[in-house]
Amino acid sequence: MNNNQNHENVTTALLLAAGTGNRLFPLTQNSPKCLTLVNEKSILERLVIGLKKQGFKRLVIVTGYLENCIREFLGIKSGSMAIEYLHSPLYKTTNNIYSLWMARKIISEPFMLIESDLVFDSSQLDGMIFPGRIAVARMQPWMNGTTVTIDQSQKVKSYQNRTISHLNEARYKTVNIYSFSLPTWHSIVERLNQHIAAGIVNSYYETVFGDMVADGSLSLQAVSFDHKPWYEIDTIEDLAEAEKLFPAEISKTGIPDNIILRPSHISDRFIKKIKSVGVHKFAG
Repeated sequence: MNNNQNHENVTTALLLAAGTGNRLFPLTQNSPKCLTLVNEKSILERLVIGLKKQGFKRLVIVTGYLENCIREFLGIKSGSMAIEYLHSPLYKTTNNIYSLWMARKIISEPFMLIESDLVFDSSQLDGMIFPGRIAVARMQPWMNGTTVTIDQSQKVKSYQNRTISHLNEARYKTVNIYSFSLPTWHSIVERLNQHIAAGIVNSYYETVFGDMVADGSLSLQAVSFDHKPWYEIDTIEDLAEAEKLFPAEISKTGIPDNIILRPSHISDRFIKKIKSVGVHKFAG
């Protein structure tokens, strides 16, 4: 078992942002999901600010749908943090297992894996900057998706898929933020290679992680996200709830000046789109 005893801070982040964001349509008709505004500040902008606050030096983004919007929004440099892009041409027919596999050659150091539909307080990454970590939250009625069980030492015991429910044991929702050591990443890549070679490209990477936890080849320490707000935005309803947790006054700080942005073009389009379709109409 790889116990991930390396306590050196992780300073590289891998952001998966290839998806089409169909469930957020029409907000994603002309821009990718990660550029959706949460009270006039995009998900991506919030993520970049959070990574910078934590001292990250490198950000790799796996793009797909409307990738040029992301490139134009961020550029290639943010102070001391380099920004790189890796395009997934099969984004329409693949899932995050394929996006993660795409990064097998470009990532050669410990890193943090983040999905691009998350909003959270950047201080919640304090516990995630060391390898061998997984962000989790106690399962709530409104949550769905992959869950894990945790032992008394806060290590992940098992993964459950998106439909199984174990009522006799506490379950924790995966927040979709992980930190991995380089040896662990090499082991994960080996498993990813097997899945991709078998044509399993439209699945979730949790399938791989779950198998590895089950056979003892992956050890993950749980980091609780229960104490501060976070939200995964997949739908218009999710966006409405996220805006309640992250009100406009919190988002006035703005992205640092040394990040290359084209905010007026994208932001105006989203504001007009939100007003035209009516968020509250879709949110019910």
